[in-house]
Amino acid sequence: MGCHRVADERSPTLRRRELARRLRHLRGDRTIQEVADSLGLTAPTISRIETGARLATRRNVVALCDLYGVDDAVRARLLQLAREASQQGWWNEFDDLAIDPLIGLEIEAIRISSYESSVIPWIFQTKEYARAVIKGDLPLIESKILDERVDARITRQQILTRESAPQFLSLVDNSAINRVVGGVKVMSAQLLRMVELARIPNVTLQIVPFELGAHPGLNTTFTILEFMDPQPPVVYVESKAGGLYLERRSDFERFEEVMMRLRAGALDPDRSVRKIREAARNFGS
Repeated sequence: MGCHRVADERSPTLRRRELARRLRHLRGDRTIQEVADSLGLTAPTISRIETGARLATRRNVVALCDLYGVDDAVRARLLQLAREASQQGWWNEFDDLAIDPLIGLEIEAIRISSYESSVIPWIFQTKEYARAVIKGDLPLIESKILDERVDARITRQQILTRESAPQFLSLVDNSAINRVVGGVKVMSAQLLRMVELARIPNVTLQIVPFELGAHPGLNTTFTILEFMDPQPPVVYVESKAGGLYLERRSDFERFEEVMMRLRAGALDPDRSVRKIREAARNFGS
């Protein structure tokens, strides 16, 4: 499967979030049960629409607009959001991709800040390293699914150099650049790739050294995605149990504080690149 064009993609994920947020606001003081009873729907259905877990159909939006008595301009905007939210993103072409919502959010983020505690972040991964990481995490994965996940990961990287690319801040634990993934040749090429991408103006890459000791991100891998107003930021926390999307302002502020503390203890970008080069030499580069 070849690479897909993502630079001009509009994210249906973000449209769905905006539609859900606007519908929650329009409900006002009404309870979810009151709205459900008025429309002949169930309370869980209304709840899933308002959280973005379920896409509101055109019929849902029209019924909600009638119930809330919105003006023509608001109705038109909500129906437009519903249309755009129902479109397919390039990632929907893959049969088994576990992070569809995250990819949709990445496409329209203006700033992506992340901390990776154990492996090289996806944005820097070579195809060989990505394959080794995915296979190591899922030893029984089918070859077809493995190929699709690797292809999708490489396709995601196009946002790094597209027009109007987001700002990337990537904090990487020192263990990630020293852990042998895929063999020494794969690691050597991977580390040199990191050095190359670190030169891109919208990329800030910093290594969190062992000397920092225990710190707030020690057992966590997370990503903070920020958007143009009025879209609120999202924190994505990754774990073996699956990804968690946090949207409360308090969650954003908590992880932003963690990111600030980590960055304060991390090597500066120039020293980080030297550290990566040193690791690459240890692998024979």
